[in-house]
Amino acid sequence: MVLLAAAICTKAGKAIVSRQFVEMTRTRVEGLLAAFPKLMNTGKQHTFVETDSVRYVYQPLEKLYMVLITTKNSNILEDLETLRLFSRVIPEYCRVLEESEISEHCFDLIFAFDEIVALGYRENVNLAQIRTFTEMDSHEEKVFRAVRETQEREAKAEMKRKSKELQRARQDAERAGRKSPGFGGFGNSGMSSYTSATIITDTIEPEKPKMSPATVRPSGSNKALKLGVKGKEVDNFVDKLKSEGENMVTSSAGRKASEASKVLQPPVNIESVHLRVEEKMSLTCGRDGGLQNMEVLGMITLRVTDEKNGRISILLNNNDKKGAQLQTHPHVDKKLFTTESLLGLKNQDKSFPLNSDLGVLKWRIQSTDESLIPLTINCWPSESGSGCDVNIEYELQDEGLELNDVIITIPVPSGVGAPVVGDLDGQYKHDSRKNFLEWSLPVIDEKNKSGSLEFSIDGKPNDFFPINVSFVSKRNFCDIQIAKVTYIEGGSPVKFSLETSFVVDKYEIL
Repeated sequence: MVLLAAAICTKAGKAIVSRQFVEMTRTRVEGLLAAFPKLMNTGKQHTFVETDSVRYVYQPLEKLYMVLITTKNSNILEDLETLRLFSRVIPEYCRVLEESEISEHCFDLIFAFDEIVALGYRENVNLAQIRTFTEMDSHEEKVFRAVRETQEREAKAEMKRKSKELQRARQDAERAGRKSPGFGGFGNSGMSSYTSATIITDTIEPEKPKMSPATVRPSGSNKALKLGVKGKEVDNFVDKLKSEGENMVTSSAGRKASEASKVLQPPVNIESVHLRVEEKMSLTCGRDGGLQNMEVLGMITLRVTDEKNGRISILLNNNDKKGAQLQTHPHVDKKLFTTESLLGLKNQDKSFPLNSDLGVLKWRIQSTDESLIPLTINCWPSESGSGCDVNIEYELQDEGLELNDVIITIPVPSGVGAPVVGDLDGQYKHDSRKNFLEWSLPVIDEKNKSGSLEFSIDGKPNDFFPINVSFVSKRNFCDIQIAKVTYIEGGSPVKFSLETSFVVDKYEIL
C-alpha cells in the first residue's frame, strides 16, 4: 500500500489534523479533503470512495471522519486494517471525539500517526507498542527533576534561615540602642544608609562560621547534588527565587516523583538518640470478599550519635491485640524484655554502636482474619446496555489509624475513551496511555471513614481488576509504643526523637 495522508476532518471536509506521508502541498491536501464529502453524496454506503487519482478509506467518529487517502492500486484490505488502528489510537489521547479536543492533542496524534506509517508504508506495530514509543519515559529527565526539586527546597530553607538572621540582627541592634536595619525607605540620607549598612555587616559577621553548607542541607540530599550540579548554579537559583519571592509553586510533574515514593519525612530535630518505628504491609483480598493473605513486618531501629548516651534502655508499651510475634536482636537481653518490656544489651557494661542503625526489635503478623483488614475496598461492576457501571466503596475498619495520601488504582479498558464519573469523594485522574483510573484521597480517618466512586465506561466486569491501594500513616498498625528511654546507671530519662511510619508494600484486590 502507498498511504498519501491520514486526516481527521469534519463532515463538511474541514481538516482538523492531517499528516502527509509523501511530498504534498497544503493546498492539494485541503482540496482532496474538501472534495471528500461531495463524493459521499452519491447514495452509496461504503467504507471507501474513489476518484480518478486517489482512494478515500474512511470511518465515522461521531461528528467527525477518520480518513486515509491512498493510491488506487493500494491493497484495500491492508488499508482497512490500517484505518482500524488509526481509529483506535485517537481515544488514547482524546477524552471526547470533538473538534476542540482533537485540536488540543493534535501533536500527540501526529506523533502516534508517525509510528503507524513511515514514508507511505505501514509499520508492523500494535497499539501497545505505539503507546510505549510515544511515551518516551526518560530516566535522565526524572533525575533532573529530582535535582531541581532538591535545589528549590534548599533555596527556600536558605532564604528562611537568612530571614531569621536579619530579624535577629534587627532585634540586637534595637537592644543596643542603634537604628534597626531595614529593607525599605528611600527618604533617608546617604549617611543614614551607610550607617544602616554598617550595622548589618557588624552584626552578621560573627554568625558566618555557623553558615556551613552541612547545616543548611537536609539529610539525604547530598547524593542528588553530586549529579553534575555546581554550587554556582545553586547560587544563581537562590537569587532568582529571591527576586520572585518565597511563595513559589512547585511543578506538579516534579512533585509527582516525590509523592510516588510514599516515604514519610523524618522529624526536623533529630536527637543523639533517634528511634524509628517502621511497619510494612502486604495484603491480598478477593473481589467477592475474603482475605487471602496479610503480612505485616515491623521493626524498631535505634541510632546513637553521642557516646555518653550509649548505655541506655528503652521501655515499651506493648498493647498489641492482633497477635504480633516479637523477636529481639541477639545482643538484646530477651529475658529482661519478656519480664519488664525493656530493650537493653545483655552485657550492660557495653554501649550501643555509634552512628549506625541497629534493629533492636522486630515483629510479624500473618493472618487471614478479615477483621484485621485496615481498609476494605468493595468494587461492584455491573453490565448495562451502553457498557459497564462501576461502583467502588471504601471503609476504614481500624478507626485508630489515620491514612494519608491514599491512592486507589483501578484498571480500565483501552481504546474506549475516558470514563464518565458520577458521584465522587476526593479526586480522580484518568491515564489513557497506561489505562487506569486513579482515585486520590488526602486523608482517611474516623471522621472520613467511608466514601464511594461511581463511573461508567465500555467494558466487562473483569476489566476492572486487580485494584491496587497505597497509603502512608504516622500511626502504628500494631499498638507497640515507645514509652521512654533511660540511662542504665541511675535510671534518669534520656531525651530522644521518634519517627513512626506505616506504609504499603502491596495492597491488592484480585
